[in-house]
Amino acid sequence: MLRYRYRVYPTIDQQAAISRLFGCVRVAYNDALAARKAHYAATGQYLPTKMVSAALTAAKQTPEREWLTEVSSVPLQQAIADLDSAYRNFFDCVTRKRKGKKVGPPQFRRKSAAGSARFTSNARFKLRQVNTSRALLNLPKIGDLPVVYSRPLPAAPTSVTLIREADGRYYASFVVNPAQELTVVAHDPTQMASARSAGVDLGLTDFAAITYSDGSREKIDAPRFYRKAQRKLARAQRELARRMKGSKNRAKARVKVAKVHRKIRDQRLEFTRKLAVRLARENQTVAVETLNIGGLAKTRLGKSIHDAGWARFITELHHAGDKYGCAVLGIDQWMPTSQVCSCCGVKDGKKVLTVRVWECSGCGARLDRDYNAAVNIMLAAGLAESLNDCGGNVRRALASAVPGEAVTALWPQPNR
Repeated sequence: MLRYRYRVYPTIDQQAAISRLFGCVRVAYNDALAARKAHYAATGQYLPTKMVSAALTAAKQTPEREWLTEVSSVPLQQAIADLDSAYRNFFDCVTRKRKGKKVGPPQFRRKSAAGSARFTSNARFKLRQVNTSRALLNLPKIGDLPVVYSRPLPAAPTSVTLIREADGRYYASFVVNPAQELTVVAHDPTQMASARSAGVDLGLTDFAAITYSDGSREKIDAPRFYRKAQRKLARAQRELARRMKGSKNRAKARVKVAKVHRKIRDQRLEFTRKLAVRLARENQTVAVETLNIGGLAKTRLGKSIHDAGWARFITELHHAGDKYGCAVLGIDQWMPTSQVCSCCGVKDGKKVLTVRVWECSGCGARLDRDYNAAVNIMLAAGLAESLNDCGGNVRRALASAVPGEAVTALWPQPNR
C-alpha cells in the first residue's frame, strides 16, 4: 500500500480535540496491554482480541473511563489492532518466522508531544476538494480539517492517519491501493524508464558512484546534512538542558530541538527521493548492494553512516522503481566488489578505506575504487557481460567516461 501525506492546519479547538484523541488512543493501547499481561501471568495464555475489545467497550460505561466516549471509537479499536500486530511480530521473531531486526515484546506508550490515530473506512471520513490546492478532511468528532492538497489522490483512500509531530506540525497520511496508481503511471509515456541500466555503489565521502551501461559514470557528493547542522543542534540541546522541567520555556526549547531534527530529516528525504526518482526514470534496471546498515552503524563510522541515509535511499529507490517501472536488483553484501578487478577478474584482496585508486596486479589497469565496485555490482546483477571462454574480452566498455568530458570534442582536433 502507498501513502500520500499532506499538511493540515487545525484550529485551536480542533487541536484540543486531537490531543484528547491521542490521549484516549494511548490509554486504550496501555489498558489492552496491561489486561493481556495480567491474563498471561494468571493463566499462561494469550487473551483473545474479542475479549480485549469487549473490555474496552465495557470500560466506557465506568466512571474512570467514561471520557473515552468523547472521541471516535474507530481509532481506539485500531489501537488494539496495532497491539495485535506488535504481538504477532514478537511471536514471529521468537519462532524465527520473521526475518530482519529482532523485535521485542510491546511496551507501554508514554505521553509525548508526538502522536497518531488511524481512521479506517468504518469511521466514514470524507475528503472534499475545495480547489486545486486546498481540501477539507472531515473526521468524526473533530470536524473539517483544512488540508494543503498539493497533489490529487489517484483513488479513494482506504484509511487516513492523523499525525502530530514533535515540532507541532499536523499531517494527514492517506493509504491508497498501489495497483490503481501504477495503472495510471504505466499509461504515461513520458514517465516510462529507458533501456539503460545502472550500478550504484554507496559510500561516505561520495554518497554514490554510479556507472551506466552506455559507458557514462558519475559521482554524487555526500550532502552530510547532520554534520552541517550539528553545531546548531548542539546549541539548541544545551538551551533545552538549562530549562527547568515542566516549565513553558522548556517546552519552547524542546520545539526548537525538534525543528532542527525535522529540517535534517526533510533535507535527507528530499535528497534521497530526488536521486531515486531520477535513477528509476532514466534506467530500466538499477543494481545496488544490500548492506547490513544496522551492523555498520555500530562501528566507529556509525554517525557518518546514519548521516548518509543509505537505508532511506534504498527504500525510496524500491518505491520509485515500482512506480516508474524500473527493476531494482539487490547484490549480496558479501560480494567482494572492492577486491576484484572489473577488467580481468583478478582478486587482489582487501584494501583499507584510504586506498581510493589502485593498480590491478593481473592486467595493470588503474582502477577507481568506487567506480570499480559499481561495475562489479552490474556484473554480479547480470547487467553487463564479462570475460568468457569463446575468445577475447567481449565485455561492454563500462565506466569509461565521466559526464561532461565530451566537451573536449568542441576544441579543434589535430589532423589524423
